[in-house]
Amino acid sequence: METSTSAPPDGRPVVGALKKNSLGTGGITFLVVSAAAPLTVIAGTVPLAILIGGPAAPLAYLVVGLALAVFAVGFMAMTRHVTKTGGFYTYITEALGRHVGLGAGILALVSYNAMQIGIYGLFAVSARAMLATLFGIDVPWAVLAFIAIVLVWAMGFAGIDLGARVLGVLLIVETLVLVVLGIAIIASGGGPEGFGAGAFAPGNVFTPQFAVTLGLAFGAFIGFESTALYRAEARSADRTIPRATYVAVFAMTFFYFAMAWLLIQAHGESLVQAFIGQNGVETFIFATAETQLGHWATVTLLLLILTSVYAALLAFHNSINRYSYALARDDVLPAMLGRTRQRNGSPWVAGAVQTGLAALIVGGFAIAGADPYLQLLIWVNTPGVIGVVCLQILASLAVVVFFTRNRGAERHRFAVPAALTGGILMALFTGLIVANIDVLTGAPAGTNVVIISVVPISFAVGVILAAVLKRRRPAAYARIGGQGQ
Repeated sequence: METSTSAPPDGRPVVGALKKNSLGTGGITFLVVSAAAPLTVIAGTVPLAILIGGPAAPLAYLVVGLALAVFAVGFMAMTRHVTKTGGFYTYITEALGRHVGLGAGILALVSYNAMQIGIYGLFAVSARAMLATLFGIDVPWAVLAFIAIVLVWAMGFAGIDLGARVLGVLLIVETLVLVVLGIAIIASGGGPEGFGAGAFAPGNVFTPQFAVTLGLAFGAFIGFESTALYRAEARSADRTIPRATYVAVFAMTFFYFAMAWLLIQAHGESLVQAFIGQNGVETFIFATAETQLGHWATVTLLLLILTSVYAALLAFHNSINRYSYALARDDVLPAMLGRTRQRNGSPWVAGAVQTGLAALIVGGFAIAGADPYLQLLIWVNTPGVIGVVCLQILASLAVVVFFTRNRGAERHRFAVPAALTGGILMALFTGLIVANIDVLTGAPAGTNVVIISVVPISFAVGVILAAVLKRRRPAAYARIGGQGQ
């Protein structure tokens, strides 16, 4: 159970309390945008999206971003009325009941862990490439992944406000370098074909390949919805949380669309797919930077992609810890996971457990001789992406139900229509991702079944656990979603 949140005379938070008033709009925005890791997206998934979707790839990021902005309208309208820490878990419980709410809580915990742990594979690949290119040394990927695990734990242990400042600096630097690259492409007049509008050509858009690209684009935004997780630590939360959410989603939408379009123009709309196919997805951004800006840009990007991936790892680590904290607060998970450091309010026990789980899974993939990118990253991340999309569908339904039941509640007049529209769009995206799972994972059919099944199994575990608590521990059942507090 969460202990009292009153502070001792020196103003420090007591054990069991998150640190109040430690995050403003900028800090929360940095946390959630860092989870999306803009440079990692531009260097990692955008080239793959271009290879599959061709000139229409930038439009996928615009479509997904606008859909998520619609979803955010309804979701943010509900934040004024649900003030407990817990994100999707708390909001869904409030409207759809404890069984569905706990199912969502367990699914959220599993999904964000999958997103975070898979990214250690990307960190290892990026670090290995950087060391080989700049210093000519070869380090086993597992060693680099474990170094990252320790560094993420250390920063999470140090506290959310320090983490937000570090993420802010890293995010600004990586964004500036990409902006310089974009300006260079514009100044050069584009590539051999100049500037084109193939992103909007119907022949490029209405294709099966574009449907796959939408699934990839959605993964680039994972994390923006976690603004609600930081409500207990936000200053003036009723203003800060919505502002941070809208700033994050619109900034990412514009940035992803613009950079994807410019990268295509740098090589030519009819030539860019052949270029990526010949040179590789993983080298596309570096080859473009080398041509447009020179070798200094390649070296800089090699270093910054590490900080970008690290920022994403840390942001997801913080989100996971707060889901664990909320579930422990409600006596669903062991109470020890709700312990926080008196010095800075960080949920240090939850952080240690999450770190241990990451080490266990990464170690298992390493012992099995798995590929850190194709298997650790892709196979572990994919159920996380599907899980978060499903949570957004449930959250959209929760908004509709909540305001239908509470007609006197203060709300934006577009909240319910936006939630309905957002939920339908999220369901469409889920169908596209599942239908094209083989393209996303490159795995055998049996492996894809296992990957997809993680989502319904996680949700079912939460529902069953709620039923068990209702029968055997009614007091704990009553606290699900923070409702009995």
